[in-house]
Amino acid sequence: MKKDILNRFDRIVAILIHLQSGHVVKAQELADRFEVSLRTIYRDVRSLEAAGVPITGEAGVGYALVEGYRLPPVLFTPEEAASFVAAEKLMQKFSDRALGAHYEAAMYKIKSVLKSHTKERVAALQAQVWVNTTQELFNEHTPDALNVLLDSIAGKKQVTLQYQAPYADELTDRTIEPVGLFHESNHWYVLAYCHLRAAYRQFRTDRMMRIRLTQQPFTREHGALADHRKPAPPPATTLVTIRVDKEAASYISNGRKYYGFVSEQVVGDKVEMRFMATDLRDGLPRWYLMFADCAEIVGPESFRERVLELLEKARANL
Repeated sequence: MKKDILNRFDRIVAILIHLQSGHVVKAQELADRFEVSLRTIYRDVRSLEAAGVPITGEAGVGYALVEGYRLPPVLFTPEEAASFVAAEKLMQKFSDRALGAHYEAAMYKIKSVLKSHTKERVAALQAQVWVNTTQELFNEHTPDALNVLLDSIAGKKQVTLQYQAPYADELTDRTIEPVGLFHESNHWYVLAYCHLRAAYRQFRTDRMMRIRLTQQPFTREHGALADHRKPAPPPATTLVTIRVDKEAASYISNGRKYYGFVSEQVVGDKVEMRFMATDLRDGLPRWYLMFADCAEIVGPESFRERVLELLEKARANL
């Protein structure tokens, strides 16, 4: 059988699985996923219909399977099954207690349909994958915060919070309408409409001292999370060049990416690093001080002056 025929067969099966995973799927969404034209998607859908798969919808609108139609049990490839191991480890470390328990239950169901040799592959990998995080993602008083927020988003029900804002002495009571969740800078956040502030705010899950799902419906349509998190205009940057002893350079390579690192080159017995820095007051200067005894500043002068200012303040505090 020719390769293109095999590829088309695989794609049609994948389209069928995709249709079962959602309500209405737009043809453009399928075309983007499989990197084919809309015309190809229309042809593949007609092939499914000709094979007896009950599909509703039309070109230009979207497609869906008739309610009640189900595929036979899905068989996972060994590679697909192996990917669940990494996902399970991440869920154990980066989700809350309730969500982790739900995922664990789902994994038992998935493993129950695996072929014996695939089960052995998964079992062999489970002991060899380890995810470590020391960051506290959830407050001890709200260990199921993520699960509550997901229920709120799915059911469009308001949530009440007791929230500890940064640098605030007292807790505040909030009623929010969650829009979406995102993980950023080692923390889980929810972007939500806050009734107290009458505006959209973001809240960190580890600062939630209490959380409760109510039966009060949302008061408005909030749209997609991406609509609220459109990228801001890029900030102004300044080129900063430093030279670091080769031995020390290897120890700071991981941290430099947070301060605008763009390139490096070896210059004699040193490594010259270039940064497009957005913060010449605190971020990059304070990071530089951690290894200043084995580095030198090439430029600009404003960066050198700020580092000297910090050193003078430190000296005065000794």
